[in-house]
Amino acid sequence: MAPNVPPAPCRAEIDLDAVEHNARVLVDAAQGARVMAVVKADAYGHGAVAVSLAALRGGADALGVTTIAEALELREAGITAEILAWIYLPSDDVRAALEADVDLAVPSPAHLDTVIQAARRTGLRARVTPKIDTGLARSGITPEDWPEVLTRLVAAEAGGLIEVTGLMAHFAHADDPGNPVIDQQVARLHEAVEQARAAGLACPVNHHANSAATLTRPDDGFEMVRPGIALYGLDPVGDLDVDLRPVMSFTADILMIKRLSAGQGVSYGHTWHAPHDTTVALISAGYADGVWRILSGQIDVEIGGVRYPNVGRVCMDQFVVDLGPTPDPTIRAGDTAVLFGDGTNGGPTAAEWADKLGTIHYEVVTAVRGRARRHVLGRHAGGDKGSAK
Repeated sequence: MAPNVPPAPCRAEIDLDAVEHNARVLVDAAQGARVMAVVKADAYGHGAVAVSLAALRGGADALGVTTIAEALELREAGITAEILAWIYLPSDDVRAALEADVDLAVPSPAHLDTVIQAARRTGLRARVTPKIDTGLARSGITPEDWPEVLTRLVAAEAGGLIEVTGLMAHFAHADDPGNPVIDQQVARLHEAVEQARAAGLACPVNHHANSAATLTRPDDGFEMVRPGIALYGLDPVGDLDVDLRPVMSFTADILMIKRLSAGQGVSYGHTWHAPHDTTVALISAGYADGVWRILSGQIDVEIGGVRYPNVGRVCMDQFVVDLGPTPDPTIRAGDTAVLFGDGTNGGPTAAEWADKLGTIHYEVVTAVRGRARRHVLGRHAGGDKGSAK
């Protein structure tokens, strides 16, 4: 940032100590299985490199991403841990992944073609994790394609082109513990692993469990778990008694404070009128930064340990909160308002926003964007790390 330029007025504060703590909680929950920390989508908006390093310090020994570009970002930052990427097109040139020692998922016969071609062109043995569709009906090798793909995997490994690290799959209902589909999916992946081993593939490390399954199904019998949202301190089920610490706090500066007379309309459309003489504060974040306009009039912010309601419509760059007719005289322009955080002292949380939006907290934390700057906190923090998106 150039000298004398004011800092961004809204921030995504990332607590790396909380990431490390959550990783240790997940390692304990895994009961001996290896832990792959999922850091896709820039670590769910928390910062992929810093979060990856914190997760590894907390005991994770592998990292999961979606794209090859995400994996290469981690390699370029000097991270040498095992990395698996699982989304790419069959038409993509994946040689860069092989050259950077990045493992690749194989979700279809066409993807296997792509990886084998890259192995031949580079002379490098590709590490692959075939992805089995056990019932999510999203990406993954179908039951109809599996026998032929298995035959090809065995031949390619025997020919020195690939190494099959294990099989993977993805749950459809893990956030609903007790759903019978979960057991069906577990059984299908175990069956596929048995078939692969019977055909001569070692498949040493297989994985199905996301955050919810890691915390609720420790006895599924696979060698690795693949938690994502729990790493960021958010409960994947909603009512688990687990010591997770939310990692992100979304905060913004108070731009100004002003008195309003009874009857004064506030913000676009005057959807709210002051019921009496009152004092309001202008908060420096809006829907361009991740404060959803649909939340207008539904959220609170926390200032100095007290919650204050948003009144009027959320705008692109700012919104208004009502401090009441006799406001705390210590509140000043430049003070910090917490839009959501760890819920300490009853403060607002990402889960609250999700409930009001009719969505999940994954979407809330990944939606922080625009002018929101990421500010990294904790023992290994380096301060402001740039845009939150």
